[in-house]
Amino acid sequence: MLADCYSRDTPLLPAMHQPALLLSLAARRDMASDMLLRGTGLEALALSEGRAAVSPAQLLTMLGNLAKQDGQRDVAFELGQQWLPGHYGNISLALLQAPNLAEALSLLMTHQDQLCPLLGPRLQVEGKELLLYWTDSVGAGALMPFLVELHMTAVSALCRWLADKPLPWRYCFNRTPPRNLAQHQVHLGSHLQFGCQLDAMVLDSQWLHQPWPRSNPAAYAMLKQQLLKQGRPQYSLVQVLYDHLRAKIGTPPTLEEAATLLATSPATLKRHLAKHGTHFQALLDLVRTHESLRLMQYHGYGQEALAQYFGFHDARNFRRSFKRWTGMAASLPFSLAEAP
Repeated sequence: MLADCYSRDTPLLPAMHQPALLLSLAARRDMASDMLLRGTGLEALALSEGRAAVSPAQLLTMLGNLAKQDGQRDVAFELGQQWLPGHYGNISLALLQAPNLAEALSLLMTHQDQLCPLLGPRLQVEGKELLLYWTDSVGAGALMPFLVELHMTAVSALCRWLADKPLPWRYCFNRTPPRNLAQHQVHLGSHLQFGCQLDAMVLDSQWLHQPWPRSNPAAYAMLKQQLLKQGRPQYSLVQVLYDHLRAKIGTPPTLEEAATLLATSPATLKRHLAKHGTHFQALLDLVRTHESLRLMQYHGYGQEALAQYFGFHDARNFRRSFKRWTGMAASLPFSLAEAP
């Protein structure tokens, strides 16, 4: 239901979680707190004393203010190094005791309202490959590249710490290359690919269940029980709708069906989506794009098969639609070559 979802205006983030991390980083960079909080309506004293709850929109504004002062273009990577496991209570403690990558990613996806409220992570396992890709949760707009860099760095750093060695991730970016790749290479390594039509991290699936040396199975089991007692996690409206459309993608999903799922009217759903900088057709096109890339990449679908799968009259109509969705011709999103 719509009431069960969080939106960009939901005050769901305790002041001592991600907002405190941003305040600390701003202070280290000699950035005044009032400059960091400009446009948020938040007071520094209320945040420092833990008396405020922060919405995703306010957190986005704080990140945008930090990015504007980022002369070295490294703040997203520095934040990412500290973002996970974070200091977010039992969920952070559970991440620290995760026995393997599969459990850590499960926690990340299940508890994204606490761990990554701005971008939604999704795990796709296809044979020998795992694909962790990110989609916008609350209307990131121009900050999307910044958030992608932050979250990819966060997952990479968490895995490196818990596995006690760096994992050979490959990184795919839905953007053109920046002028200077130095920070990407320092924090993510050299296996970078741009113009991929999605933001994803790719890894051999053999890493999913390899035991991590820092795990405490008894502590992990206890913390998982504590998390269950805390109640059901929330998911953003955009992520809930994305998942609904993905489940229905073989048939033509409709706005009316989505509104019924969320126990609201089509007009109300339209208003909420507009507040998040998107609309029903844009989300449907995004899901179709991602599914097209998955089917091409891992299942060998050609354009005729894709046209049939999505209900197009012929491959020509599919090609035109794909070009409209992505601005590019239908092609594979990234290379399957192993990381060096």
